[in-house]
Amino acid sequence: MTPDRIRVIDSHTEGEPTRVVVEGFPNLMGTSMAERVEDFRKRQDHLRRAIVCEPRGHEAVVGALVTPPVNPDSNLGVIFFNDIGYLGMCGHGLIGLAATLAHTGQWTDALLTVDTPVGTVTARRSERGVEIENVPSRCTAIGVPLQVPGLGQIHGNVAYGGNWFFLVNWPEELRYADRSRLLQIAEHIRQCLRETPQDIEGWAEIDHIELCHAHENFVLCPGAAYDRSPCGTGTSAHMAAMRARGELELEETWTQVGIAGGSFVGWLELRDGELIPHLVGRAHVTAESTLILDAEDPFRFGIEAPSQRLAGPS
Repeated sequence: MTPDRIRVIDSHTEGEPTRVVVEGFPNLMGTSMAERVEDFRKRQDHLRRAIVCEPRGHEAVVGALVTPPVNPDSNLGVIFFNDIGYLGMCGHGLIGLAATLAHTGQWTDALLTVDTPVGTVTARRSERGVEIENVPSRCTAIGVPLQVPGLGQIHGNVAYGGNWFFLVNWPEELRYADRSRLLQIAEHIRQCLRETPQDIEGWAEIDHIELCHAHENFVLCPGAAYDRSPCGTGTSAHMAAMRARGELELEETWTQVGIAGGSFVGWLELRDGELIPHLVGRAHVTAESTLILDAEDPFRFGIEAPSQRLAGPS
């Protein structure tokens, strides 16, 4: 059944919005987070669009649906989603989720353990905000050449931080005033990457493009939105690439500054042969809302192309 009301709490993490669903969403089926994502995709995708797409949301909003945990030692599960689909992990979203649970009084313990479709992650309070421990990150290729019309040949690193990234060292400062041009450049790079097959682990799954200049970054998310924050999974991937290039020591802190000026402080821990990223960032609750899904509203399931809207129930 399709609900007519869904309660949400909005926050932003270093400028990037998260919308946590707190009431009204139908239960998902599945004993693993991957099965629940698939159930979400098959039966409730119209609610994904209703929650984060226009007219109630916009392309930068990341949704977070809390589920029961799948592991006995975890507190809860979460599925992150955006305007075009579902995310394996979301660093800024996890920080926003933790701040939201603290706001509602549901997070009182020192450690919050959360199951995601790509693994179990944790959050704890920090003097600077929220510290998260991400899933293991890794870099699978360094300096991969890519021919991009208008830019010539560029080189990028392929790395994973909960999502797959193509990271490009950018020669210019990354300024907020240039975000529209940077978005076009990053979209162009992603299109060329998709048209250039490579036998590299993770290449076919790359859906994020990250431009890096010194401590600054600009991240193109799946779809056509850019990350206002420094991107938690992107920072994790970037640190793994820096480690592979010999530019970051274990436990050495790295400050990543996003295009809007917010920052994450991160470091890598080696555990059982894997690189475990840690990140600290700030999130602030901005609204408590009830979304109304009026049966007479032609856009109650969000604004998308007609062929995509037909996938939802009438």
